[in-house]
Amino acid sequence: MRVEASRDLPATPERVWEQVRHWEDQSRWIRDAVWVRVLTPEREGVGVRVRVLNRVLLVPLFTEQLEVTRWEPSRRIVMAHRSFVGGTGVWSLEATDGGTRFTWTEELSLPIPLLGELALLVYRPFLRRLMRGSLANLQSLVAST
Repeated sequence: MRVEASRDLPATPERVWEQVRHWEDQSRWIRDAVWVRVLTPEREGVGVRVRVLNRVLLVPLFTEQLEVTRWEPSRRIVMAHRSFVGGTGVWSLEATDGGTRFTWTEELSLPIPLLGELALLVYRPFLRRLMRGSLANLQSLVAST
């Protein structure tokens, strides 16, 4: 299942990058993240692993592990979901006249044949709403710094 959300942010890609690369602070703007913890000594670059406690339908439900598979400062982060949920998440930053176009794409899968896809399709509108709300939170955060 694929879900994507975008938002124009009132800051340069470099300033937005400075905000999003601080792992533990991501729970301030990502609506379904209760907390984020770095698991590796490295905090930047390919190979960084983080653990996130996620809410599902507002309930802190599961902890997942993510690993950075692509790291392009001020341009893109690609993370692989390495838990029950599989797939990738991508944050892309593109310079615009007024700041930065931030695009968040999730390609997700569950290991349960058919039932997993059905569950993700049912959850898709909630996830899209969460992603859009998270980007609105990020917009407020970068506007205030």
